[in-house]
Amino acid sequence: MSDEFIKGFGILTTAGLFWFIVSAWFNTESFGGTQLIAPNPTDVGLYANILIVMKDVAFWFAILGALTFWFVIPAVREGRRAYENRRQRNAE
Repeated sequence: MSDEFIKGFGILTTAGLFWFIVSAWFNTESFGGTQLIAPNPTDVGLYANILIVMKDVAFWFAILGALTFWFVIPAVREGRRAYENRRQRNAE
């Protein structure tokens, strides 16, 4: 269980840090204004557009990756274990 937690935590922190950095570059209008969640700029070059797309991908990867390792994988393993135990009891 602890290896799933640390994998999910690693995904969350790494992708989250990437999202924070790119959002700080492109989505901070001013120090006193909207920070990190301002609208994306529209008049940027190709590489900036690629980074903006990667920022959105990193956000969802952080959320879904952490949830997968923290909830989905342990639930599937627990379900398999319960199914095998039930099958063994029915076979006896």
